[in-house]
Amino acid sequence: MTRAVLGIIGGSGIYDLPGLENVRDETVASPWGEPSAPLRRGTLGGLPIVFLPRHGKGHVLSPSDINYRANIDALKRAGVTDLVALSACGSFKEELPPGCFVLVDQFVDRTYRRESSFFGKGCVAHVSMANPVSPRLREHLAAAAKAEGIDAVDGGTYVCMEGPQFSSLAESLTYKAAGYSVIGMTNMPEAKLAREAEICYASVAMVTDFDCWHPHHDAVTVQDIIRMLNSNADKAKALVSRLARDFPREHEPCPLGSDRALETALITAPEARDPALLKKLDAVAGRVLRS
Repeated sequence: MTRAVLGIIGGSGIYDLPGLENVRDETVASPWGEPSAPLRRGTLGGLPIVFLPRHGKGHVLSPSDINYRANIDALKRAGVTDLVALSACGSFKEELPPGCFVLVDQFVDRTYRRESSFFGKGCVAHVSMANPVSPRLREHLAAAAKAEGIDAVDGGTYVCMEGPQFSSLAESLTYKAAGYSVIGMTNMPEAKLAREAEICYASVAMVTDFDCWHPHHDAVTVQDIIRMLNSNADKAKALVSRLARDFPREHEPCPLGSDRALETALITAPEARDPALLKKLDAVAGRVLRS
C-alpha cells in the first residue's frame, strides 16, 4: 500500500498550522508557475503533513489570482495522497449559522477567469466529477469533528463564485432558491484539479456570514468576517490535529476511484500527444502516461 500523506490547504484566516513537528519549508518548482507559497512540511501525531496557505502569507492573493494548477501540482510532487481544503464561506440556510462547519459533498462552479484543467490541446482528458469529494476522507473529517465537539454538518452544496466582490442580492437569492448550502470563492477549480491529479479531496466550509440574502445580515463586511475567521481558525486547527491523530497511516483506496481517475480519462491517442504538454504532466499524470 501507499503511505498516506495528508495535505492541508489553509483558506482565509489560516496561514499556518501550529503543532507541526519536524517542520521545514520547501520551495517546489512547478511547470505550471508559482504556487501560492512554499510548502510547509512536518508531522502531526507521526502522520506526514504538507500545508499550503491558499492566499499566500499575509493574504496577498485574491481568489482569482491564485495559481490553482501550480498549487495542486506542487502538492502532488510533495507526495500528498489526501487533501483537505479549509475555506471561509457564506451560508444560505438558517440552520447553517456563522461558526458552523459544512463538510461539502457537491460543488457548482460559477467561476470564469481561471485555468481549470491540466489537460487540453495536445492531450485531452475527461475525468468524472459526479461525486467530487472522497467519501472516506469526509467520513474521517466527520469523526474528527464529533470527537472535538465541533458543530459540523455532513453534506452540502458549495457554489463557487468568481469574486472578489461579494454577491449581489439577486445572486444571493438565486443561489438560496436553488437549494445550495454555502458560497465561497476558492474551491473551484481546486477540486477539479485535485481529481485530475488523482488526489482524494474534501472541503471544510467554515461559515462566517449569511451572505446578503438574510434580512438581518444583509451587509457582509470584511471586518465582520475577520472576527468570525479568528474563531473558526481555532476550531479548524483542532479539527486538523484530531484528523491527523486518527488518520490511517496507509492511504485508503477511494471507493469512487478519485485516486485512479485518469485510468479511464485520457482520450488522445498516444502518438498524437504533445511531448511538451506531457513533460508538464509528469507529476499529475505520470502514473498513467508511463503505463
